[in-house]
Amino acid sequence: MSIDNTALLTDQYELTMVAAALRHPVAHRRCTFEVFARRLPDGRRYGVVAGTGRILDELTQFRFGDEEIAVVERFLDADTVAWLRNYRFSGDIDGYREGELYFPGSPILTVRATFAEGVLLETLILSILNHDSAIASAAARMVSAAGARPIIEMGSRRTHERAAVASARSAYIAGVAATSNLEAARRFGVPSAGTAAHAFTLGFTGPDGPDEKAAFAAQIEALGVGTTLLVDTYDITQGVRNAIEVAGPELGAVRIDSGDLGVLARQVRAQLDDLGAVDTKIVVSGDLDEYAIASLRAEPVDTYGVGTSLVTGSGAPTAGMVYKLVEVDGVPVAKRASHKESRGGAKSAVRAARSSGTIVEEIIYRADADRPAADGFGLRDLQIPLVRGGDPVDSLSTLADARAHLAAGLVSLPWEGLGLSHGDPAVPTRYELG
Repeated sequence: MSIDNTALLTDQYELTMVAAALRHPVAHRRCTFEVFARRLPDGRRYGVVAGTGRILDELTQFRFGDEEIAVVERFLDADTVAWLRNYRFSGDIDGYREGELYFPGSPILTVRATFAEGVLLETLILSILNHDSAIASAAARMVSAAGARPIIEMGSRRTHERAAVASARSAYIAGVAATSNLEAARRFGVPSAGTAAHAFTLGFTGPDGPDEKAAFAAQIEALGVGTTLLVDTYDITQGVRNAIEVAGPELGAVRIDSGDLGVLARQVRAQLDDLGAVDTKIVVSGDLDEYAIASLRAEPVDTYGVGTSLVTGSGAPTAGMVYKLVEVDGVPVAKRASHKESRGGAKSAVRAARSSGTIVEEIIYRADADRPAADGFGLRDLQIPLVRGGDPVDSLSTLADARAHLAAGLVSLPWEGLGLSHGDPAVPTRYELG
């Protein structure tokens, strides 16, 4: 599989279903598939849609060339292999825009195509949406906890190398200020940041022992006085003193990466002020999550660095989205298994809000029905066209648009919905499905 081809980023049963379906008329029936989450992860009161733009990019690369065919022909019949050689998605996709909030039952993505064309995309779509939405949802909580203070994403060393790039993109949508990942900067234009690790300071150890001042001087010589010096490799009090002696009071920032961050931030702020470095910022990092960030709101911290708790399952639990067939040739179909039920029929959704902009509820209704009424409230359609006839539509929103859209959406949540306490979803869902 070539690095740009996404056709094998799927499960084998997607292809065996196609093989069986092609022997019957079902393969060519017009179907509607929907992506939704039955519930939010524990402790979450809203979710954030992210990854839509990546899906559209990957869809254009979902092709079965010679390398891909060499893999699938091991278990597929010749007719199915021939069909896959010519596979091009030709259907339509509607969905929530990137940066949109979602709640249980939200029809986040709707795929309309033949059964064979649509079922083949399940794994690709879910793997992107579940990952990216989980990261964006976690990042949004951290950004809310941080208030006006910026966050730098630095989780690349805690996840898969490709997941790190997608994570940085999703975190940026959620309001994170910058990433340490340079591929995310190149590919998506996410602002990048980073200076030095403990290894750099430790590297300046000679016959006479460690020389922290020499390390700081070398960094300043290369990056300028506006750089951020990591001051807790050895003794933090001496580290701050060395930093200001070398850089002067115009030093950009110091970083604390371990210990009781609240206590140390107060200690370092007082020391910096006493040394005349009143404008030198304090950056803290070290396994921070939204709860740790919230606990530091009253401390003299200027910037947070987040990593592990943002890009791993402990801090960003899966969004739990599923991809279900809901309509066949215009006839609603639904899964009835206990605790895994679905609601049949293609759906649309609107969100009702007060004149102040605060969201009141989300209304989900049959796609072929009239738009519901919500007396006294404004209504906003949630799904937008994404793909028509297999091609992405023109003028889709940019990453910056998604970031701005989410920022506005978070402001529109009821105030209790932004809290870190557990509870019901911040916005109730009303079904009008007839």
